[in-house]
Amino acid sequence: MEKQVLYSKSGTIGTITLNRPEKYNTLRPSLLDDLDTALRTANLDNDVKVIILEGAGDAFCAGFDFSGGLEHYEEITEENYDPGMDVNLVVNPYKSYMTQFMGLWRGLKPAIAKVHGYCMGGGSEMALCADLVVASDDARIGTPYSRVWGCHLSGMWVYRLGLAKAKYYALTGESISGKEAAEIELINFSYPLEELDQRVQQLAEKLAQIPLTQLMSMKLIVNQAYDNMGLQSTQVLGPILDGIMRNTPEGREFVRVAKDEGVKAAVIRRDAPFGDYSQAPKDQQPRKRSELGP
Repeated sequence: MEKQVLYSKSGTIGTITLNRPEKYNTLRPSLLDDLDTALRTANLDNDVKVIILEGAGDAFCAGFDFSGGLEHYEEITEENYDPGMDVNLVVNPYKSYMTQFMGLWRGLKPAIAKVHGYCMGGGSEMALCADLVVASDDARIGTPYSRVWGCHLSGMWVYRLGLAKAKYYALTGESISGKEAAEIELINFSYPLEELDQRVQQLAEKLAQIPLTQLMSMKLIVNQAYDNMGLQSTQVLGPILDGIMRNTPEGREFVRVAKDEGVKAAVIRRDAPFGDYSQAPKDQQPRKRSELGP
Protein backbone atom coordinates (compact mmCIF):
# COMPACT_ATOMS: atom_id res chain seq x y z
CA MET A 1 0.00 0.00 0.00
CA GLU A 2 1.25 3.46 -0.89
CA LYS A 3 2.45 5.48 2.07
CA GLN A 4 -0.17 7.90 3.33
CA VAL A 5 2.49 10.42 4.28
CA LEU A 6 5.50 11.19 2.12
CA TYR A 7 8.80 12.66 3.31
CA SER A 8 11.50 14.38 1.30
CA LYS A 9 14.51 16.53 2.09
CA SER A 10 16.08 19.32 0.08
CA GLY A 11 19.14 20.80 1.72
CA THR A 12 18.12 21.84 5.24
CA ILE A 13 14.35 21.72 4.61
CA GLY A 14 12.27 18.60 5.22
CA THR A 15 8.84 18.36 3.59
CA ILE A 16 6.06 16.15 4.93
CA THR A 17 3.13 15.57 2.55
CA LEU A 18 -0.20 14.11 3.61
CA ASN A 19 -0.92 11.69 0.79
CA ARG A 20 -4.59 10.72 0.63
CA PRO A 21 -5.64 13.25 -2.02
CA GLU A 22 -8.63 11.20 -3.16
CA LYS A 23 -9.98 11.47 0.43
CA TYR A 24 -8.96 15.10 0.99
CA ASN A 25 -6.16 13.81 3.23
CA THR A 26 -8.60 12.90 5.98
CA LEU A 27 -7.06 11.43 9.10
CA ARG A 28 -7.07 7.79 10.09
CA PRO A 29 -4.67 5.81 12.31
CA SER A 30 -2.52 4.56 9.43
CA LEU A 31 -1.91 8.10 8.19
CA LEU A 32 -1.07 9.30 11.69
CA ASP A 33 1.42 6.45 12.06
CA ASP A 34 3.13 7.55 8.85
CA LEU A 35 3.09 11.17 10.05
CA ASP A 36 4.79 10.12 13.28
CA THR A 37 7.52 8.36 11.28
CA ALA A 38 8.09 11.41 9.08
CA LEU A 39 8.28 13.79 12.05
CA ARG A 40 10.73 11.46 13.76
CA THR A 41 12.88 11.27 10.63
CA ALA A 42 13.02 15.06 10.27
CA ASN A 43 13.74 15.68 13.94
CA LEU A 44 16.49 13.07 14.14
CA ASP A 45 18.31 14.50 11.11
CA ASN A 46 20.72 17.19 12.31
CA ASP A 47 20.94 18.58 8.79
CA VAL A 48 17.25 19.53 8.77
CA LYS A 49 16.47 22.97 10.19
CA VAL A 50 12.89 23.55 9.03
CA ILE A 51 9.88 21.29 8.40
CA ILE A 52 7.06 22.01 5.93
CA LEU A 53 3.76 20.17 6.35
CA GLU A 54 1.47 20.15 3.30
CA GLY A 55 -1.36 18.17 1.73
CA ALA A 56 -1.38 16.49 -1.67
CA GLY A 57 -4.17 17.23 -4.13
CA ASP A 58 -6.90 19.81 -3.63
CA ALA A 59 -6.98 20.05 0.17
CA PHE A 60 -4.66 20.29 3.13
CA CYS A 61 -6.80 18.06 5.37
CA ALA A 62 -10.57 17.79 5.70
CA GLY A 63 -10.45 16.42 9.24
CA PHE A 64 -10.92 12.92 10.60
CA ASP A 65 -12.15 10.22 8.24
CA PHE A 66 -15.60 9.08 9.36
CA SER A 67 -16.41 7.15 6.19
CA GLY A 68 -16.99 3.41 5.97
CA GLY A 69 -18.79 3.16 9.28
CA LEU A 70 -15.61 4.12 11.14
CA GLU A 71 -14.23 0.60 10.85
CA HIS A 72 -10.75 2.12 11.13
CA TYR A 73 -11.68 3.52 14.56
CA GLU A 74 -13.05 0.30 16.00
CA GLU A 75 -12.44 1.40 19.59
CA ILE A 76 -14.77 4.40 19.36
CA THR A 77 -17.70 2.98 17.40
CA GLU A 78 -21.08 2.96 19.07
CA GLU A 79 -21.11 -0.82 19.32
CA ASN A 80 -17.83 -0.82 21.27
CA TYR A 81 -18.25 2.43 23.17
CA ASP A 82 -16.80 2.28 26.67
CA PRO A 83 -16.30 5.73 28.24
CA GLY A 84 -13.22 4.61 30.12
CA MET A 85 -11.59 3.04 27.09
CA ASP A 86 -12.47 6.10 25.05
CA VAL A 87 -10.51 8.21 27.53
CA ASN A 88 -7.65 5.72 27.23
CA LEU A 89 -7.72 6.11 23.46
CA VAL A 90 -7.70 9.90 23.33
CA VAL A 91 -5.45 10.71 26.30
CA ASN A 92 -2.95 7.84 26.27
CA PRO A 93 0.03 9.28 24.33
CA TYR A 94 0.76 5.86 22.81
CA LYS A 95 -2.71 5.79 21.24
CA SER A 96 -3.81 9.40 20.84
CA TYR A 97 -3.67 11.44 17.64
CA MET A 98 -2.51 14.31 19.85
CA THR A 99 0.95 12.79 19.87
CA GLN A 100 1.30 13.42 16.14
CA PHE A 101 -0.44 16.80 16.23
CA MET A 102 1.85 18.01 18.99
CA GLY A 103 4.85 16.42 17.34
CA LEU A 104 4.82 19.59 15.26
CA TRP A 105 4.88 21.66 18.46
CA ARG A 106 7.17 19.56 20.66
CA GLY A 107 9.79 18.82 18.03
CA LEU A 108 12.27 21.68 18.36
CA LYS A 109 12.61 22.37 14.65
CA PRO A 110 10.30 25.08 13.30
CA ALA A 111 7.33 23.59 11.45
CA ILE A 112 5.41 25.50 8.78
CA ALA A 113 1.93 24.31 7.84
CA LYS A 114 1.17 25.13 4.19
CA VAL A 115 -2.62 25.20 3.95
CA HIS A 116 -4.74 25.15 0.82
CA GLY A 117 -8.25 24.00 0.06
CA TYR A 118 -10.18 22.65 3.03
CA CYS A 119 -8.53 22.67 6.45
CA MET A 120 -11.34 21.33 8.61
CA GLY A 121 -11.91 19.97 12.10
CA GLY A 122 -9.00 17.77 13.13
CA GLY A 123 -7.09 19.06 10.11
CA SER A 124 -7.26 22.59 11.48
CA GLU A 125 -6.29 21.34 14.94
CA MET A 126 -3.21 19.73 13.41
CA ALA A 127 -2.24 22.69 11.23
CA LEU A 128 -2.50 25.12 14.14
CA CYS A 129 -0.02 23.02 16.13
CA ALA A 130 2.65 24.08 13.65
CA ASP A 131 4.81 27.05 14.57
CA LEU A 132 3.89 29.06 11.50
CA VAL A 133 0.79 28.64 9.35
CA VAL A 134 0.62 30.02 5.82
CA ALA A 135 -2.52 29.58 3.75
CA SER A 136 -3.90 30.40 0.35
CA ASP A 137 -6.29 33.36 0.45
CA ASP A 138 -9.20 31.13 -0.51
CA ALA A 139 -8.47 28.21 1.84
CA ARG A 140 -11.36 27.40 4.19
CA ILE A 141 -10.48 26.80 7.82
CA GLY A 142 -13.12 25.76 10.32
CA THR A 143 -14.43 23.45 13.03
CA PRO A 144 -17.72 21.93 11.82
CA TYR A 145 -17.55 19.58 14.81
CA SER A 146 -18.69 22.61 16.85
CA ARG A 147 -22.20 21.75 15.62
CA VAL A 148 -22.17 18.01 16.15
CA TRP A 149 -19.76 15.13 16.88
CA GLY A 150 -16.82 16.87 18.47
CA CYS A 151 -15.02 19.45 20.57
CA HIS A 152 -11.77 21.40 20.40
CA LEU A 153 -8.84 19.01 20.67
CA SER A 154 -5.46 20.74 20.65
CA GLY A 155 -6.84 24.00 22.02
CA MET A 156 -4.91 26.00 19.42
CA TRP A 157 -8.06 27.76 18.21
CA VAL A 158 -8.29 29.17 21.73
CA TYR A 159 -4.62 29.95 22.32
CA ARG A 160 -4.05 31.61 18.96
CA LEU A 161 -7.11 33.90 19.20
CA GLY A 162 -8.35 36.42 21.73
CA LEU A 163 -11.42 35.61 23.83
CA ALA A 164 -14.01 37.28 21.61
CA LYS A 165 -12.98 35.51 18.43
CA ALA A 166 -12.18 32.17 20.10
CA LYS A 167 -15.60 32.04 21.74
CA TYR A 168 -17.45 33.07 18.57
CA TYR A 169 -15.91 30.43 16.32
CA ALA A 170 -16.18 27.78 19.03
CA LEU A 171 -19.91 28.38 19.38
CA THR A 172 -20.85 28.85 15.73
CA GLY A 173 -18.49 26.48 13.93
CA GLU A 174 -18.28 28.99 11.09
CA SER A 175 -15.38 28.68 8.69
CA ILE A 176 -13.13 31.48 7.55
CA SER A 177 -10.95 31.99 4.52
CA GLY A 178 -7.18 31.91 4.67
CA LYS A 179 -7.18 35.67 4.15
CA GLU A 180 -9.60 36.22 7.04
CA ALA A 181 -7.60 33.84 9.24
CA ALA A 182 -4.46 35.92 8.67
CA GLU A 183 -6.34 39.16 9.36
CA ILE A 184 -7.52 37.95 12.78
CA GLU A 185 -4.11 36.38 13.46
CA LEU A 186 -5.30 32.79 13.70
CA ILE A 187 -2.53 32.11 11.18
CA ASN A 188 0.54 34.03 10.09
CA PHE A 189 0.11 34.84 6.40
CA SER A 190 -2.08 34.21 3.39
CA TYR A 191 -1.31 34.58 -0.31
CA PRO A 192 -3.00 33.86 -3.63
CA LEU A 193 -3.05 30.13 -4.31
CA GLU A 194 -0.72 30.60 -7.27
CA GLU A 195 1.95 32.05 -4.95
CA LEU A 196 1.57 29.74 -1.98
CA ASP A 197 4.31 27.21 -2.80
CA GLN A 198 6.86 29.90 -3.57
CA ARG A 199 6.02 32.00 -0.51
CA VAL A 200 6.30 29.06 1.87
CA GLN A 201 9.57 27.99 0.28
CA GLN A 202 10.95 31.50 0.72
CA LEU A 203 9.91 31.55 4.37
CA ALA A 204 11.51 28.17 4.98
CA GLU A 205 14.72 29.30 3.30
CA LYS A 206 14.75 32.46 5.42
CA LEU A 207 14.55 30.42 8.60
CA ALA A 208 17.18 28.03 7.30
CA GLN A 209 19.73 30.87 7.27
CA ILE A 210 19.60 30.90 11.08
CA PRO A 211 21.61 28.40 13.17
CA LEU A 212 19.54 25.42 14.24
CA THR A 213 20.38 25.98 17.91
CA GLN A 214 18.98 29.53 17.70
CA LEU A 215 15.77 28.31 16.06
CA MET A 216 15.37 25.62 18.70
CA SER A 217 15.95 28.01 21.59
CA MET A 218 13.53 30.66 20.35
CA LYS A 219 10.85 28.06 19.61
CA LEU A 220 11.28 26.52 23.05
CA ILE A 221 10.92 29.78 24.98
CA VAL A 222 7.75 30.81 23.13
CA ASN A 223 6.24 27.34 23.55
CA GLN A 224 7.08 27.40 27.25
CA ALA A 225 4.99 30.53 27.73
CA TYR A 226 1.95 28.77 26.27
CA ASP A 227 2.63 25.58 28.23
CA ASN A 228 2.52 27.75 31.35
CA MET A 229 -0.96 28.90 30.31
CA GLY A 230 -2.27 25.37 30.75
CA LEU A 231 -1.94 24.03 27.23
CA GLN A 232 -1.45 20.43 28.34
CA SER A 233 -4.48 20.39 30.63
CA THR A 234 -6.60 21.86 27.84
CA GLN A 235 -5.45 19.00 25.61
CA VAL A 236 -6.59 16.48 28.21
CA LEU A 237 -10.06 17.96 28.67
CA GLY A 238 -10.73 18.69 24.98
CA PRO A 239 -10.36 15.11 23.69
CA ILE A 240 -12.38 13.74 26.62
CA LEU A 241 -15.24 16.14 25.82
CA ASP A 242 -14.83 15.24 22.16
CA GLY A 243 -15.41 11.59 23.03
CA ILE A 244 -18.57 12.46 24.94
CA MET A 245 -19.85 14.58 22.04
CA ARG A 246 -19.27 11.68 19.65
CA ASN A 247 -21.70 9.64 21.70
CA THR A 248 -24.58 12.03 22.32
CA PRO A 249 -27.85 11.13 20.57
CA GLU A 250 -27.07 13.78 17.95
CA GLY A 251 -23.51 12.53 17.50
CA ARG A 252 -24.63 8.94 17.00
CA GLU A 253 -27.30 10.06 14.55
CA PHE A 254 -24.64 11.92 12.56
CA VAL A 255 -22.59 8.72 12.22
CA ARG A 256 -25.69 6.65 11.46
CA VAL A 257 -26.58 8.93 8.55
CA ALA A 258 -22.99 8.79 7.29
CA LYS A 259 -23.04 4.99 7.49
CA ASP A 260 -26.49 4.47 5.93
CA GLU A 261 -26.71 7.35 3.46
CA GLY A 262 -23.08 8.32 2.94
CA VAL A 263 -20.79 10.99 4.34
CA LYS A 264 -22.12 13.58 1.91
CA ALA A 265 -25.66 13.20 3.26
CA ALA A 266 -24.48 13.63 6.84
CA VAL A 267 -22.49 16.74 5.96
CA ILE A 268 -25.41 18.25 4.04
CA ARG A 269 -27.74 17.68 6.96
CA ARG A 270 -25.24 19.33 9.30
CA ASP A 271 -24.32 22.35 7.20
CA ALA A 272 -27.36 23.12 5.04
CA PRO A 273 -29.09 25.25 7.72
CA PHE A 274 -26.00 27.45 7.86
CA GLY A 275 -25.23 27.52 4.14
CA ASP A 276 -21.51 27.00 4.57
CA TYR A 277 -18.71 24.49 4.06
CA SER A 278 -19.72 22.21 1.14
CA GLN A 279 -23.13 23.95 1.07
CA ALA A 280 -21.63 27.41 0.67
CA PRO A 281 -21.86 29.48 -2.50
CA LYS A 282 -19.02 28.81 -4.93
CA ASP A 283 -17.25 32.06 -4.04
CA GLN A 284 -16.98 30.84 -0.44
CA GLN A 285 -15.43 27.50 -1.37
CA PRO A 286 -11.71 27.01 -1.95
CA ARG A 287 -10.26 26.82 -5.42
CA LYS A 288 -8.78 23.55 -6.54
CA ARG A 289 -5.05 23.35 -6.93
CA SER A 290 -5.56 20.82 -9.72
CA GLU A 291 -7.26 23.51 -11.80
CA LEU A 292 -4.28 25.85 -11.76
CA GLY A 293 -2.65 24.03 -14.67
CA PRO A 294 1.03 23.26 -15.14
